[in-house]
Amino acid sequence: MNSILFLSVNPFETRVALREKSRLVSYRAERHRTSSVVGNLYKGRVTRVLPGMQAAFVDVGLARDGFLYVREAGAVMDDFTDIFRVDDDPTPNETADTDIGDLLRQGQEVLVQVVKDPIGTKGARLTTHITLPGRFLVYMPTVDQLGVSRRITEDEERARLKALIDSFGGGGWIVRTAGEGQGRVELEADRRYLANLWEQIQATSDRTNAPYLVHHELSPVLRAVRDTFTSAVQEAWVDEEEAFEEILEFLEQSDPSLVPRLKLFRKTTDLMSAFGLDRELEKALRPKVWLKSGGYLVVNQTEALVAIDVNTGKYVGTKSLEETVFTLNLEAVREIARQLRLRDLGGIIVIDFIDMEELAHRLDLYQALEAELEADPARIQLLPMSDIGLIQLTRKRTRPSLDRTLSRECPYCHGSGRIKALATICLEIRRELLAAVTAELSDQISLVVHPEVSHYLQGPFRELLRELEEVHDVQVILRENPLQHQEQFEIIG
Repeated sequence: MNSILFLSVNPFETRVALREKSRLVSYRAERHRTSSVVGNLYKGRVTRVLPGMQAAFVDVGLARDGFLYVREAGAVMDDFTDIFRVDDDPTPNETADTDIGDLLRQGQEVLVQVVKDPIGTKGARLTTHITLPGRFLVYMPTVDQLGVSRRITEDEERARLKALIDSFGGGGWIVRTAGEGQGRVELEADRRYLANLWEQIQATSDRTNAPYLVHHELSPVLRAVRDTFTSAVQEAWVDEEEAFEEILEFLEQSDPSLVPRLKLFRKTTDLMSAFGLDRELEKALRPKVWLKSGGYLVVNQTEALVAIDVNTGKYVGTKSLEETVFTLNLEAVREIARQLRLRDLGGIIVIDFIDMEELAHRLDLYQALEAELEADPARIQLLPMSDIGLIQLTRKRTRPSLDRTLSRECPYCHGSGRIKALATICLEIRRELLAAVTAELSDQISLVVHPEVSHYLQGPFRELLRELEEVHDVQVILRENPLQHQEQFEIIG
């Protein structure tokens, strides 16, 4: 037990942080006005069926219609096998050759669950394959398969758990990681809770009209406790009494053994600041992440993918170049795995390691990354290293990344991360001033610019103003406006 969970709750947001081996590995902030809808169940109405995309839009009452793919609208889905090892042969996916028009029609009402939050201009991703997570089990009422979490690795324990859920019936059952070591009584209690919950959901759906929120996921703080507070967590700190009582009641019903590990933070200072998590988070979220050796990573998040570049930086090694590069790449692997979890990066991720000549080093690096990613709770698909030293992977994205949650697009550079150089702006000003002189507006011109541009015009580019005054006989009166965008300027004739 070397993990500590931190839960900070106030009327405006819930923050959840997980520290493993004294390092921050996970952080999530959920603003209550823009709370996640992942896991919510809705009775929706199909608004459009798109045969060309084999998908449909469904109105579930959110700002934008949700998106439902054909493979998530049929009778069977085996997607969860990437997360859980299924001990029986999975049923073939019956939607592979099915047309969306055969499953859905415009105006039809359908019970759906949100699997991915709305991101940017995209609506929520939906599925008809319901999954209801409990403390120890996941119930899938629309499928008929049994499985055990991949993180439970001992064959004897897997067989024991499989035998316990074999008699459950009534849909698909998966034993979660927290179910390791639990007995029949605990699993049976979870089974009854989830089965009753599904009956309530069906009853609510039957008596309501679309669009309607049929089932709301747990609050952010209870969701974090359910999914994160396992036997591997040494202690959990909570800084709000009402949330503490809510978690206490939840644990007393679901896992009493964890109750002694729950701690109430009574100080008036901020919980995250008191444990140094804010400073650690600020450092970890910079585009450039320094490694202990002196090397560094550069993390660039774009609309299409995430690029991570490994650089030697100040690290020069002690032996050969190949050994230096291999050692640095191995160090980078550990930090990359941490950054993926911490930033909650999803989608396509490309890692550019420093080139290595030896095939054995490449294989060792790949296996090291594979091992580090096993601790990541998100579903990951890892591809072999390419000939030019790139490793590609996909990481399941269910909500916006931490960067998208905590920040907004820069109104200055509009998300590009760069603005025009001062020299570029000054040369544009010159062209506009010459055009104004040619138009014979006046022999005196006022130029309003940002102070940085003004200093540049009076320093490295002072010849520009002198040219206008001596060659074109025009007096330029320079004025500064600190509220103006650096790239903006105004010429008053």
